[in-house]
Amino acid sequence: MRKDIFQLRQHETSVKQELSAGLIGFFTIAYIIAVNSLILSEAGVPLEGAVLGTILTSFVGCLIMGLYANAPILVVPGMGINAMFTYTLVQSMELTWQQALGVTTVSGLVFTLIAFSSLTTVIKNAIPESIKLAINIGIGLFLMLIGLEKGHLVERGDQSIIALGDFSDPAVFATIVTFIIALILFIRNVKGNFLWTILFGTGIAFLLGVLPSKTNESFSLQGYQEVLGAFSFVDWATLPYLVAVFSITMVVLFENVGLTYSHVAATNRPEKFKKAFQANGISVMLSGLFGSSPTVSTAETTAAITAGGRTGLTTITTGFLFLIVTFFIPYIQMIPANAIAPVLMIIGGLMIQDIKKLDLRDLSESFPAIFIIAMIPFTYSIADGIAIGFILYVILKLSTGSARKVSFTLYVIACLFLLHFIIHFAV
Repeated sequence: MRKDIFQLRQHETSVKQELSAGLIGFFTIAYIIAVNSLILSEAGVPLEGAVLGTILTSFVGCLIMGLYANAPILVVPGMGINAMFTYTLVQSMELTWQQALGVTTVSGLVFTLIAFSSLTTVIKNAIPESIKLAINIGIGLFLMLIGLEKGHLVERGDQSIIALGDFSDPAVFATIVTFIIALILFIRNVKGNFLWTILFGTGIAFLLGVLPSKTNESFSLQGYQEVLGAFSFVDWATLPYLVAVFSITMVVLFENVGLTYSHVAATNRPEKFKKAFQANGISVMLSGLFGSSPTVSTAETTAAITAGGRTGLTTITTGFLFLIVTFFIPYIQMIPANAIAPVLMIIGGLMIQDIKKLDLRDLSESFPAIFIIAMIPFTYSIADGIAIGFILYVILKLSTGSARKVSFTLYVIACLFLLHFIIHFAV
């Protein structure tokens, strides 16, 4: 592989650093294979097909991002949007899972057309700096919450009430020990600290007897034949279908705006936003073809970036690991939660540090930002948190006589988000 393909020298990185970052990124996001597949299966997608659909969608998405945008952004089916696919489109709106895949394909096409037009720059420039910062901070809190839950330090009880986990549980103790080791390694800037964390965490789980057992499940391409290319445009002109396209497009478009901007900013390469955003659009469109819910520039990308990932070689490494893991899924499931949770918590903590850049003096700027920061983890949805922030921003600017400071584009975005909520609750 020629180094100039990814411009490693210009990015002040190396093949070893990129491969290591890609490996770290894979381990932090590998859970999506099982989680996304189970959620899709509840929509009626055959489980075996959903697993392979998730893997191929992730592989192709990472490949497009790495080769086209040369950005270290991991592209996999998004959490939250997969729940919307199953519980809203299929179970509430009563579309078939094949129609839901068709909705995903159409939404991806609309996304791609916008991404390759001047609208991308218009949308990005219309978002205030306070909102951009808040999205990054909110995602950081969200990652911390996911890490705390994966490590069983906090648990969701009845009515989604979050409570402290059982600290007498060996699995919780394993998370605490691993987290302390992870912090020491990270603060001392040990090379490959996240990878060492995963290895130490796995060893601790083994010693405490909480290592997940290997399953005997095997996978074949036969079950995937029902899913590949199964998307349907039947009844595409009906109101439910069009409403579904609108809702999915809104969520996936603006979730990716926030995530992609956050990631390219973290690598100090804002000029990569446009190509990375275009790669996102193409990936969403192909998701429906491969049999998965829409992809996003996943928040766990920050793990790869923090581990030193700077180019598309990081992303391609993760992508090929997704492809290879097809033959080793039972073994990947043996990596314990306590080995991954500390990585997510540390990354989340790093992202939250952006809060010092927020100007809290202007309440019409700070309150929408604060609501985004709070609502992303509390609603367990990046898209809903962003939407609430946009709507509140416009309302407060109007109420304080600062209507002229809001761009026309931002008014349109806020109205579309409001319409999305109205439609969502109506159905």
